[in-house]
Amino acid sequence: MRQPQSVRPAPPPTPGTPTPATTGVPADEPPAAGRARARGPVNLPAGVGATLWLLVVVLPLYYILVSSLRTPDGYLNDGALALPGTLTLDNYGRVLGQGFARLLLNSAVVTAATMVLVLALALPAAYAIVRGTSRAVRVGFSLFLLGLAIPAQAVVVPIYLIITRLQLYDSLLAIILPTVAFSLPMSVVVLTSTLRDIPDELYEAMTVDGAGPARTFTRLVVPLARPGLVSIGIFSGLGAWNGFLFPLVLTQSPEQRVLPLGLWNFQNQFGTDVPGLMALVVFSALPVLTLYLFGRRHLLGGLTAGFGK
Repeated sequence: MRQPQSVRPAPPPTPGTPTPATTGVPADEPPAAGRARARGPVNLPAGVGATLWLLVVVLPLYYILVSSLRTPDGYLNDGALALPGTLTLDNYGRVLGQGFARLLLNSAVVTAATMVLVLALALPAAYAIVRGTSRAVRVGFSLFLLGLAIPAQAVVVPIYLIITRLQLYDSLLAIILPTVAFSLPMSVVVLTSTLRDIPDELYEAMTVDGAGPARTFTRLVVPLARPGLVSIGIFSGLGAWNGFLFPLVLTQSPEQRVLPLGLWNFQNQFGTDVPGLMALVVFSALPVLTLYLFGRRHLLGGLTAGFGK
């Protein structure tokens, strides 16, 4: 009689080796089929749309950068969209030699002062709106919402009259004050949504510990409102950095010009120096891109605060 052959047990899996239980693919299914099923069907319209959007974003940046490296004669002779024959850095040198340092300093002062004032005024206002229960608080919040519907172009003449009567015309302060005023409505709305995400239990815990409104504001509200503060800081900073209307109307002397007004240095009665203009645009965009790269996560987090309520 033949003896039954003994079945040798399968060796245990080596640590780190994927198994059907860990991969989610049945043992009798080919690995390629399991991967294809996990990925799902290819979304062709989304890919085409993403490619078109990439071209819309990249082509203007390419045009600005390449034009800033072309000579003025080559730009006029070959055309705006022609491939550059020779590249040069002379345009950047001309920008630095035409008072760029003064323009950069004025823009930096206006932007920094605007950000500080907006942060100092918007957060207490949002805290009072969220925690206040009086009728005056509700009316104040309605006024901030009304400010979102008023464009700066519609009130530029009254602003000009107010600035001139305050004897602030042709100064950086004349640019800062209106810029702060028009940045406050959006900033208060964003911070109000951020503060409403703070649970009431935390406010009650601070009250039980004996903290007053001022201590609650500094110890609880300010740390938890950091994403919203970064968001409105970037938002108000971008508005002040790129602002053109208020510097144009409320300043006159070259010493008070900011970067957007500095673009006029490359325009005269005979034409526009496009390569030099593009070089100044590149210089102006570098601080903005740096600010966005470091604060984009907090910017998106602050703008979406309160949407889940």
